[in-house]
Amino acid sequence: ELKEVVFVIQSQSNSFHSKRAEDLKRDILKQAADLGKEFPTVLLIHQMNRHEGAWTILPLMRDFSVTYGRNSSWIFFCEEDTRIQVVQLLEILGRFDRSKEWFLGKALYDEESTIIHHYAFAENPTVFKFPDFAAGWALSMPLVNTLAKKLKSEPLKSDFTIDLKHEIALYIWQKGEGPHLTPVPEFCTDDVNLYKVDYCATTFSNFLPLCGEPVKKEDIFVAVKTCRKFHGDRIPVVKQTWEREAALIEYYSDYADTSIPTIDLGIPNTDRGHCGKTFAILERFLNHTSPRTPWLVIVDDDTLISIFRLRKLLSCYDPNEPVFLGERYGYGLGTGGYSYITGGGGMVFSRIAVQKLLASKCRCYSMDAPDDMVLGMCFSGLGIPITHSPLFHQARPMDYPKDYLSHQIPVSFHKHWNIDPVKVYFTWLAPNTEESHNGKKVEYNREDL
Repeated sequence: ELKEVVFVIQSQSNSFHSKRAEDLKRDILKQAADLGKEFPTVLLIHQMNRHEGAWTILPLMRDFSVTYGRNSSWIFFCEEDTRIQVVQLLEILGRFDRSKEWFLGKALYDEESTIIHHYAFAENPTVFKFPDFAAGWALSMPLVNTLAKKLKSEPLKSDFTIDLKHEIALYIWQKGEGPHLTPVPEFCTDDVNLYKVDYCATTFSNFLPLCGEPVKKEDIFVAVKTCRKFHGDRIPVVKQTWEREAALIEYYSDYADTSIPTIDLGIPNTDRGHCGKTFAILERFLNHTSPRTPWLVIVDDDTLISIFRLRKLLSCYDPNEPVFLGERYGYGLGTGGYSYITGGGGMVFSRIAVQKLLASKCRCYSMDAPDDMVLGMCFSGLGIPITHSPLFHQARPMDYPKDYLSHQIPVSFHKHWNIDPVKVYFTWLAPNTEESHNGKKVEYNREDL
């Protein structure tokens, strides 16, 4: 029965995202009404925010078990852009014995061991499957109850949340004592417009959001963090690739080099964490750029980014809101902690977010503190939410499953290790690899980069 399924939308509190999640909730309830079924429960994760780490899902298991353990059979999780055919979903869940422990989803796996998964299953990473959240995934209530019990006796230990879908699958698997992910072919991430999706219970509708005209080039100020030792090898890559897409760009270094040109902010370079430099960039943006420039992007000198696509993405966000956008990681979320935007994939700020941050007393606890984590801590203390976009990437294309990247039009990648960064940019990010205007996805010729 539909009323035995609890739908959980992995929503966010930013106005653009919460509206999309509300639209999906309405769609699920409308399908239920059209079927003459009793309404299911539909929850939005950002509204369960007595947990700072609600987005990491595992801390919610005890609530799910207590509240829904008796009268529900399944918890079905999805993203705000997942589209669900309720009749087909019920049919699929009906195939599985709801009295047993089930973990269902569209299976992803690593083709080679990767840093973002701490090189797990290094001998054969293809053996371990984890769910593609965009396709939706489901837990049977007996499994939710088991996880809730385990979490009660053994609180979450991991300090960092880096790739949630992989970490949840590892936690459920329990080194072989718990269930593996059972792949469900009808959980799909194909574009809703494709003819072949008729058999899918879920589809995914958004490769790159666009909400009206892209923001103007002049509305984005780009700050590149560099240092003298990388002027010769990393900066030429930026100049050969994405620099031409940026109307307003400055390079910040520990040495003023007129040939680039770089600006010496008077902050010595540190081997790790660049908190002092990043806060100096934020001050400079606020005090030395036009107050009419609503957006700031801070990137590393080895970040590859599509400003062209970022302009489309930012059309969906209100610059009058405090927005802090990028790829979200978590620190210590099992025990209070905070979320942050990981620096390598690029950090995007609305001017109002920078104003609120600098008006507060929150600053670096040391010059070489990790800038992205300090920013996360500060924004968390100010009650300003982190806004996650999976289109920003802290690692290289080869570090992600191909099937995961296939339903994205990415905005950034990071690091130059063992790759030709110029080739990666022109294969994955350059404007001429853009999808056609009618919204149909074009398959790019992407080598194994």
